[in-house]
Amino acid sequence: MTVGTQMQQAIAGVQSAAATMKSFALQTEDKAAKKDFQHLAKTFEDALKVLEGRQSYIEKQEPQYKEQ
Repeated sequence: MTVGTQMQQAIAGVQSAAATMKSFALQTEDKAAKKDFQHLAKTFEDALKVLEGRQSYIEKQEPQYKEQ
């Protein structure tokens, strides 16, 4: 498995986790739980930005890893 493929899988996993947390936040009526889920979704979105930045860097440094 290439670095590019691993990065794509990591990004997809974090995107999925963020979406799940947003869904949980919408579904719960518990205010504390809603706040926790929203905080987790934000954390995943922040992590996603970092991963996407790393992916961009990898693609610039190693063009063979660029998604086709």
